[in-house]
Amino acid sequence: MKDGPTRDAYGQALVELGADDPRIVVLDAGVSDSSRSKKFGDKYPERFFNMGIAEADMVCTAAGLATTGKIAFATGFSCFLLGRSMDQILVSIAYSNTNVKLVGTHTGLAVGEDGPSAQMIVDMAYMRAMPNMIVIQPADWEETVQATRALIDYEGPAYFRLGRPKVKAIFDSSYKFEIGKGRVVKKGSDLVIFATGIMVQESLVAMEMLEKENINVTLVNISTLKPIDRELVIEMATSHKAVITAEDHNYIGGLGDAVGEVLLDAQISKSFKRIAVRDQFAETGTGPELFEKYGLSANHIAQAVKDSLRPA
Repeated sequence: MKDGPTRDAYGQALVELGADDPRIVVLDAGVSDSSRSKKFGDKYPERFFNMGIAEADMVCTAAGLATTGKIAFATGFSCFLLGRSMDQILVSIAYSNTNVKLVGTHTGLAVGEDGPSAQMIVDMAYMRAMPNMIVIQPADWEETVQATRALIDYEGPAYFRLGRPKVKAIFDSSYKFEIGKGRVVKKGSDLVIFATGIMVQESLVAMEMLEKENINVTLVNISTLKPIDRELVIEMATSHKAVITAEDHNYIGGLGDAVGEVLLDAQISKSFKRIAVRDQFAETGTGPELFEKYGLSANHIAQAVKDSLRPA
C-alpha cells in the first residue's frame, strides 16, 4: 500500500507499462512536470509529445495517432484540457470513437490555491454526457496504477480524472480494479455513502467520527462514474436506510446525478443527500479550507449522515 497523489501514480504507471507496450504514446499540453507525464517523456522521449499550450491541437493529434494503432494518453490540467478543446473532444474523439485516453489532473476544489478558474468542478458533467466516453476517477495510488493498466486494454475514448493532493492508501495489491465496477470499502448497517476520488478518503475520516457515536456506515468507492455499477448501487441502496453521495465536483452532472439516475430508473425511494459543490464558484484557499467552507469536509459528511438517520 502506498500513499501519494493519484497524478504521481499515473506518471509512474505509464513508465512501467510503457516498457511492455510500444503502442503507448503520451501527449502533454505544456504541464508535464505537474501532470507527471514527464516521467514517461524522460524514459521514452520518442513516444512523448509536448504540445505546449495548445490543448485543441493536442487532442486532434492524439486522435490521429490513435487511428494509426497507437494508445494515446492526452494529458493536461482538466480546466484547460476540456475547457479549451471541447469541440475537438466531441468530434475527433467521442463521435469518432477513437482510442484516446483524456487525462485531466488538478481537479475539483482540492487544487485550492490555483484559484476558481482552475478548480475544475464541471468536468464529470461534461464527459458523462458524451456518447462513447467512459469516466474513471481512482481513489488512491494502487487504484490509479491498476486503472491506467485497464485503460490500455480498453478500446475506446475515456476520461481519467486525477487529483493534485496526496491521498492515503486505501487498497493494497490484492485489490482488482475493473472498469464499470464499484467496491465496498467498509461495511456498515445504517446508511450507505457512495464516494469517488478524494472523497473516499474524506468519507473514511467521517466514518471514524461517526463510530464514536455508534453509527455504522457502509462506504462504496465508485471509481467508474460511467458506466456506473448499477447492480451494486441498487443492492446497497435497497439494503440501507438512506443514501449519501460524496464528490469534489458540482452537484449537477456528477456522481450524485449518476446514482440518482439509477435509483430513479429502478423506482427506489430513499432518503438521499449529496455532498458536493452547491452550484457556485469557490475562491482561492487551501484545499482543506475550501472543503470546510463549501461543505465537502469530513465534518459535513458526518453531519449529513446524522441528519439522514434522524427520525422525521
